[in-house]
Amino acid sequence: MKKLSFLLLCAVLAFVFTGCKSKQGSEKSADVNSEKRTDLVISIADEPETGFDPCTGWGRYGSPLIQSTLIEFDADLNIINDLAESYTISPDSKEFTFKLRKDAYFTDGAQVTAKDVVFTFKTAQDSGSIIDFTNLEKIEALDDFTVKFILNKPMVPFLYSIAATGIVPAHLYNSDYGNNPIGSGPYKLEQWKKGEQAVLVINENYYRKKPAIKKVTALFIPEDLSIAYAKSGKIDVAYTSPSFAAQNISGMKLVNLPTIDNRGLTMPVLKNTGEKTEQGFPIGNDVTSDIAIRQALSYGIDRDNLIKNVLNGYGRPAYTECDSMPWWNPETVVEYNVQKAKNILSKAGWKDTDNDGILDKNGIKAEFNLLYLASDSARQALATAVREEAKKLGISINLIGSNWDDISTKMYKDPVLMGWGAQDPLESYYLYYSANKGRDFYNPEYFSNPQVDAYMEQALKMSDPKDSFVYWKKAQWDGKTGTATQGEAPFVWLVNVDHLYFIKNGLNIGRQKIHPHGHAWPLFANLVEWTWE
Repeated sequence: MKKLSFLLLCAVLAFVFTGCKSKQGSEKSADVNSEKRTDLVISIADEPETGFDPCTGWGRYGSPLIQSTLIEFDADLNIINDLAESYTISPDSKEFTFKLRKDAYFTDGAQVTAKDVVFTFKTAQDSGSIIDFTNLEKIEALDDFTVKFILNKPMVPFLYSIAATGIVPAHLYNSDYGNNPIGSGPYKLEQWKKGEQAVLVINENYYRKKPAIKKVTALFIPEDLSIAYAKSGKIDVAYTSPSFAAQNISGMKLVNLPTIDNRGLTMPVLKNTGEKTEQGFPIGNDVTSDIAIRQALSYGIDRDNLIKNVLNGYGRPAYTECDSMPWWNPETVVEYNVQKAKNILSKAGWKDTDNDGILDKNGIKAEFNLLYLASDSARQALATAVREEAKKLGISINLIGSNWDDISTKMYKDPVLMGWGAQDPLESYYLYYSANKGRDFYNPEYFSNPQVDAYMEQALKMSDPKDSFVYWKKAQWDGKTGTATQGEAPFVWLVNVDHLYFIKNGLNIGRQKIHPHGHAWPLFANLVEWTWE
């Protein structure tokens, strides 16, 4: 009995000690697991072609991250200060004066001053990049921490251009700056292996709240490889497209983000009279110049069908270049109505006189070429679907896949499947204001409407961006005219393409703005807010 009791006691003690040891081990493991990660590995669709240089466009869609901006916009597109402590706008909306904070430094230790701001905007203005500062007459430093912008004409949305431009150091900037950027933003570039990856690390001397994510490795890889890496657990954020969105990736969730990354058809509004651009490119189209053709396509194309069958459900109908933005007019929404489209065509004199399925009018067939970027499979699929939709109306579309260089010579006479989408009302101005006719890829339709011009000019004069929104809305549709379907429809807008990402469980990407044109970088505009749970 004593021997048995002893053995039982040993067993109990062994169990107790083992249990305690196991419990202590569990607590230790829990402590280790509770440590939040501070790194991030992501896949990016687009590597910056000209480097990380705000003067040539870096940060235009999203945030420059490496550089600071004078002001920025929050998730509701309200203006908040960054490098600026305050700013004022003159009553005529031609002068913008900014007071700078004094605790901002570049990562080389130099203080950010008005001199750097002046240098940045002059350099950007001279770069001939996608940033448009043609309206900037003068920028000057009033003192070390005060800078004034003077415009040629009123343009209160110039604030949006200011917010999209990161400040570079005047004392360090050179032709190689994009490869080795120095800034005062929340991150700094630690490494860039072109064609492979870029590594961003936290700027420990950043003057605002420091990010919880201290290191970001961005991999520049194709979509199929991005998905493969995600499945193997090698990355935390993987961009994807509707064709890959059905993948089931363990430990990750698909995040579907709304955008104004739109697609639509440019529709030349002038007849073909033999007129040419200054470069010698032909202008005008005898079919699309008829407003009935443009309106009929907008009413008669089933946008929901495009979203379902081309985008696999990941998108929203588009009716303007700025759907859902604060300056968007919801009255521009039109219902899909084939019969209405046919009635518009019939009333305008378009009939199928030879029973070949294609309408004609005065000896002209309702037929035109549609150019699209051949290297973009999504655009090709969308163009094909549009062609099938147009057939229902008796309109024949010939698809021509090409490249942007070739398209740029033909887009003044042939429609183009084009995409836009900026968090900036100036985009409407560039696309439709009559002075921008034939200007690069802006307004290749040669659209001009005096009333639309007047609304836009009034919008530019307002001293507060919010006060201008009513005029941008009227330019789209005022009940009588405008750029929308019910008006002159120089653009047949089709869809807004959702941005899709596989995000690792436990990663909080904060509150996102509605995304602009461009995939991947807009997601990281609020990277300073990201955390691991």
